[in-house]
Amino acid sequence: MEAEALAPVRDAALAALSDMPVDACVQPWDGRRKRLLIADMDSTIIGCECIDELADFAGVKDRVSEITERAMRGELDFEAALRERVAMLKGLPLSDLQRAYDERVALNPGARTLVRTMAAGGARCVLVSGGFTFFTSRVAQAAGFHAQRANTLIEAGEVLAGEVGSPILGREAKLAALREEAAAIGADLTATLAVGDGANDLAMIEAAGLGVAYRAKPVVAAQAHAKVDHADLTALLYFQGYSAQDFVTD
Repeated sequence: MEAEALAPVRDAALAALSDMPVDACVQPWDGRRKRLLIADMDSTIIGCECIDELADFAGVKDRVSEITERAMRGELDFEAALRERVAMLKGLPLSDLQRAYDERVALNPGARTLVRTMAAGGARCVLVSGGFTFFTSRVAQAAGFHAQRANTLIEAGEVLAGEVGSPILGREAKLAALREEAAAIGADLTATLAVGDGANDLAMIEAAGLGVAYRAKPVVAAQAHAKVDHADLTALLYFQGYSAQDFVTD
């Protein structure tokens, strides 16, 4: 069924469930199980925004967090907002990056099960973030992703230079990642799943065969094919027809 044909069914289902803590996904039965997972990192696979946590160590969290929130709601240009926030981190010791990871970063419930189960089912799983490779490299390994893409923080000796490498990975780069990774495995976009929470995730969410808004900003939730507001990330497995006995857990 085309998206237009599914819309009335989806609207009716969501309306019927509006007073219950239930997440729903309306989609064709055929092709539910996807061959590619593209996932955002901050506030999706992990429970925080890494740049906000770095800003806390730099003593500027209030200012940075406000910009992050507005950027994720789609009120600010992502690239300009990222450069502005990174500039406020100038002089932060590199050791604070590891400290932030150790003390502040944790996988969201169901994240590792989602990735490892899809991987076991033959899907390619890629972490694509507007954040930083320092964190994505570690989170990708912890969750079991095959690959990761993100931005690079420029260093100046033992501290941050307050600059981010170019080109910046943002909304269009996430969409490009979806297309490139799908092409690399010979998969049509209908065989892909994208999940995220912020405005810079919207293009890949709309283009994917199944685009999911996870605890997302209103602009994203309104456009995604499905949203998860109540369950953990294993909901994305149920959406694809996996049962609990299929889950890869440890």
